[in-house]
Amino acid sequence: MEFRNAYADTRRAAAYDQLGFPGTYHLAFRDLPTLLREQVAGRRAVDFGCGTGRSTRFLQGLGFGTVGLDIAPEMVALARRRDPAGDYRVITDGDFSGLPAGAFDLVLCAFTFDNIPDLKRRAGLFRGLGALLAPAGRLVNLVSTPDIYTHEWASFTTRDFPENRLALSGDVVRIITTDHPDARPVEDIVWTDAAYRETYRRAGLAPALVARPLARGDEPIAWVSETTVAPWAIYVLKREEPGTMI
Repeated sequence: MEFRNAYADTRRAAAYDQLGFPGTYHLAFRDLPTLLREQVAGRRAVDFGCGTGRSTRFLQGLGFGTVGLDIAPEMVALARRRDPAGDYRVITDGDFSGLPAGAFDLVLCAFTFDNIPDLKRRAGLFRGLGALLAPAGRLVNLVSTPDIYTHEWASFTTRDFPENRLALSGDVVRIITTDHPDARPVEDIVWTDAAYRETYRRAGLAPALVARPLARGDEPIAWVSETTVAPWAIYVLKREEPGTMI
């Protein structure tokens, strides 16, 4: 399947630039401060797939010196406009040669892999990102679960796409974000937990922790499915020790 970056689009970039952490997105970031405090030792970070800089600024607010990377110039231009002092870079797909290997304590991928097809392609990207990590560094991969494409949410709707229920890992699915003004559906690639674990194995990475945050029910948000179904999965990955890969 040919990769098409759904976010290399001026209209969509402008819509995402308006997003904070509303509704369902709140659950994606709610537990990250505690998780990063417990799992990450240093403060040198890369935000891969930074988009308009929302997650980069989030890391900066936690004290991380962060380099934001994205392949979409439309997104990076808005990130730089909002945060002129930040370090945002447009990269060629999969080319991390402009960054020093083994120099970062954290690599964050926030929804970056939701629309990237092909196991080999994904494994190659994770292998390249893993090479950026210091020996004790962690790669945090925040992704949509398969369930997000088959339920209704505070921030998303999938009711117009019943075919999503038949999708297998690697298939195209569609979803609409309701928290910004661009109502066009996004085409993502559904990827199961088993598929992610195989991808990590091929990339020389291993889960140190996996979280699937649920709403508690006492937040001032009109939850729909979030109290019982996890829309997100957060994988905290470490580099495999030499000789441990099968």
